[in-house]
Amino acid sequence: MNGEEFDELVSFFDSMARTTWLKKVHDHLKEVTGSWSEKDVLDVGCGTGRLLLRGAEEANRLVGVDLSSEMVKASIQQFFFHELSGKSEFIVADAENLPFGDQSFHLALSTCVMFLLPDPAKGISEVHRVLKDDGQIVMLNPSGKMSQENAASYAKEHDISGFERTALLKWSNVSTRRHRYSTDEMTELLHNLKFTDVQHHEVLGGLAIISKAKKAQNS
Repeated sequence: MNGEEFDELVSFFDSMARTTWLKKVHDHLKEVTGSWSEKDVLDVGCGTGRLLLRGAEEANRLVGVDLSSEMVKASIQQFFFHELSGKSEFIVADAENLPFGDQSFHLALSTCVMFLLPDPAKGISEVHRVLKDDGQIVMLNPSGKMSQENAASYAKEHDISGFERTALLKWSNVSTRRHRYSTDEMTELLHNLKFTDVQHHEVLGGLAIISKAKKAQNS
């Protein structure tokens, strides 16, 4: 998909970010990242900016990039509404070609983005480049268990219905046509790209994985 195709999905993605199940995942992801105090934080594929809001008060600087100009506009409006425009910046950019210098950020986030790329390793490698030594990458990606059948079973088991169920099933459908990773596969990928201290947290009953790793010094 290109940026213009995502432009038409702003409302859907913003509504998806407000579903009970994805809000819980985002909360978990924020806990995994720890404090953002005095940190410069990058969100690759920021959507409408709702994940960055979770640590906006404590962070030093917040930067979001997205392929969609309409997503970027929505993020700018979101942060203006919360009176956080002064410490935030949102830019139209490609995850595989980030418009930042080497070692620019302490923390990089990416949720439901890397698995969509033709070659996720290229996007993760770009994140590695813009991270400071000992900087952290924290990602959310679908696991090998993600499928329409398993997502439907999870929704039934947890009484997820209506739009919330539809959003989960749509994510599962896209996942099966892109990239899914087991914890071992993601660990190998991150190690190959010179990340260390890899940790994984299963969410949504194992349908997705939050992966956290540190950029090795002088790598």
